[in-house]
Amino acid sequence: MEYETLAVLSGLPQDPHGALGLPIYAVAAYGFKTLEEGAERFASGEGYVYARQKDPTGKALEERLKALEGGMEALVFASGQAATFAALFSLLRPGDEVVAAKGLFGQTIGLFQQVLAPMGIGVRYVEPEPDRVREALTGRTRAIFVETMANPALVVPDLEGLAFLAEERGIALVVDNTFGATGALAKPLQWGAHVAVESLTKWASGHGSVLGGAVVVRESRIWQNYPQFLEKDARGQVPWEALGPRCYPERVRTLGLSLMGMALSPFNAYLLFQGLETVALRVRRMSETALRLAEALRGHPKVKALRYPGLPEDPAHPMARKYLASGGPMLTLDLGSQEAASRFLKAIPLPKAANLGDARTLLVHPWTTTHSRLPEEGRLQAGVTPGLVRVSVGLEAPEDLVAWFQEALAAA
Repeated sequence: MEYETLAVLSGLPQDPHGALGLPIYAVAAYGFKTLEEGAERFASGEGYVYARQKDPTGKALEERLKALEGGMEALVFASGQAATFAALFSLLRPGDEVVAAKGLFGQTIGLFQQVLAPMGIGVRYVEPEPDRVREALTGRTRAIFVETMANPALVVPDLEGLAFLAEERGIALVVDNTFGATGALAKPLQWGAHVAVESLTKWASGHGSVLGGAVVVRESRIWQNYPQFLEKDARGQVPWEALGPRCYPERVRTLGLSLMGMALSPFNAYLLFQGLETVALRVRRMSETALRLAEALRGHPKVKALRYPGLPEDPAHPMARKYLASGGPMLTLDLGSQEAASRFLKAIPLPKAANLGDARTLLVHPWTTTHSRLPEEGRLQAGVTPGLVRVSVGLEAPEDLVAWFQEALAAA
């Protein structure tokens, strides 16, 4: 089935009352009829025990994400940050290393530096090109981490080349697919990535009203290369022998949800499940508008640099044509200085917020917000300059957006 069909039909459970929508199971615990039934649920992981681990509303969302991303298993979390941490924490041990792309989202870099580093996990930052990544790999590298499209540098990596390298070296390729809009714009698993993590807060929600995150995993034998899946667990089982390729997502569920409690509420799962039904339509319209806006602003005397992967002259355009369904809903404008950016943002009648993927066009100044906790060198390395404005294009009429941007640029 096509993406749009899966978005409205996949994941819907059979309801005993014939409800056509998704019920919200707003309960914490699930009962057992007998001692034996309870013991079996705890031993097998099947069925429902406690909402921190999984619940029927969240499970429906997981099934829909599996279908849309083309994964074997999906797990939902309270936020994208929680999903990223759980996915990496389940792979890494003290002394391990991650080779990560330069130009990552500021909070992801913060996660690496302030959470993983004190745990004894090292990170090497390189350009997300297969040759540069290959040079950075060591015997301690256990994961390659990139974004489908860098936030906010808008670099699109060679996912297929990186996946080939990861398979060759027996390590996992983990891709932050937040900018891939849950598969509506990009599907890294289909290009060979082993794990996709994403913030569902963005396009999946579509209205900036709810937090959520996900880990989606494809079937792979790569987990045989990780000692944690070849050693006996607390139950006396060897995870790879007992679960095969599902040993990794089961570890993510155990560590991230059961033990660390980063669970998504059933109400949020319900809203995200509904949001996914229209994500393809919204992303397509937003991308069309973003291209029109980029074409209107290219060459503008007040814009020192414009980045939009949908423009033929953009450095990311060749990779965008291969990996993205369109140029996407994101673009950036470099106005040359923080003062010019400040005048521009004051003049434009659109929301300024550190979010994206909303129905409304959102603008943000990364230098002073999303990347402000990084040292100046780190911000510049991430493609963030004092004059840069990140634009997440919404569903407004293209004519209005073009007029507002041109008026605000005149004021800047």
